[in-house]
Amino acid sequence: MNHVTSLLTSLSPSPTPTGELDTTGLADFLRAFFGPLFLVTVSVVALFFLFTREITRFVQFLAVAVVIGVIFYVPNIIETLARGIAAALGVT
Repeated sequence: MNHVTSLLTSLSPSPTPTGELDTTGLADFLRAFFGPLFLVTVSVVALFFLFTREITRFVQFLAVAVVIGVIFYVPNIIETLARGIAAALGVT
């Protein structure tokens, strides 16, 4: 009899979603996926600018790379930006 009740409770429907997105771990996933790709791309492009002696473009690229690096590697910045964008779009 105990097996029947455990089977019935395992077959019960799951609770309905509340309409909120579950984004736990999304920022960690994005950092783990795009972080190394970003570092390799920055390194290759920076070396290209240095070898072609385009110092002005190298400095401009370095400034943009630092801003993007801050977005990837500073804790909670992705969550803060996502909440700000969602609030600006009216999605809550």
